[in-house]
Amino acid sequence: MRSMWKGSLSFGLVNIPVKMYTATEHKDIRFNQLHSLCHTPIRYEKVCPSCERAVDSSEIVRGYQYETGRYVIFEDEELESFAEKSSRTIDILRFVELEEIDPIYYDKTYYLEPGETGGKAYALLQEALARSGKIAVAKMTIRSKSSLAVVRVYRSLMALETIFYPDEIRDHTRLAPARVPVQERELQMALSLIESLTEPFQPEHYQDERRLGLQELIEAKIRGREVVLVEPAAADRPTLDLLAALQASLQAQQAKDTPEVRH
Repeated sequence: MRSMWKGSLSFGLVNIPVKMYTATEHKDIRFNQLHSLCHTPIRYEKVCPSCERAVDSSEIVRGYQYETGRYVIFEDEELESFAEKSSRTIDILRFVELEEIDPIYYDKTYYLEPGETGGKAYALLQEALARSGKIAVAKMTIRSKSSLAVVRVYRSLMALETIFYPDEIRDHTRLAPARVPVQERELQMALSLIESLTEPFQPEHYQDERRLGLQELIEAKIRGREVVLVEPAAADRPTLDLLAALQASLQAQQAKDTPEVRH
């Protein structure tokens, strides 16, 4: 695994050399668009619909649309003063409780590995975070983009998670919440169902069924096999009221959890 960034984690007057690695990756299966007659990949060009011709990058300027079809134009020089210089430091600003940050703020996760000379200071901060139960709020600038982040303990390492700024979180108050009274009997049944489905989180129990199925189909096509896909028949289910649906769900789960008795 290659590091994507090297620098230091600033903790008070202490600078901890670290290397940063991308912790997650999307494994979506992507398809190319081909010409159906010759199977040549389609090429995309930047075309001006008014001039009806391809446009070279030297002819392209940046514009901000302030009304439909109306733009203000910016030269690169005008925007340079707003470009932040990439730094080699992740600056810890303060510490907060983990539960104070709602998951809606989290964006992307990176691993932080101690640098060659930063092992002792790294271990110290890692242990201090683990014992305090807190996470660090930090700021960093990579590729001219300033990001807010948090640093926390993740298993045997520390991890950095970029987070959204408050004004990047969409206003939820414009949406209509449910304003239906909850019946106590239904609530107790829902709580029982939640309890019966509760277990420690085990990520290995979950997998992307769509991606695995597509991968099998791709491999079959590569081997030249004829593939026939059969759509599963939709089960005809009678309409149940909420309480009956909860009761049926709970009974089904209890049946799963009850070990089979063999005679």
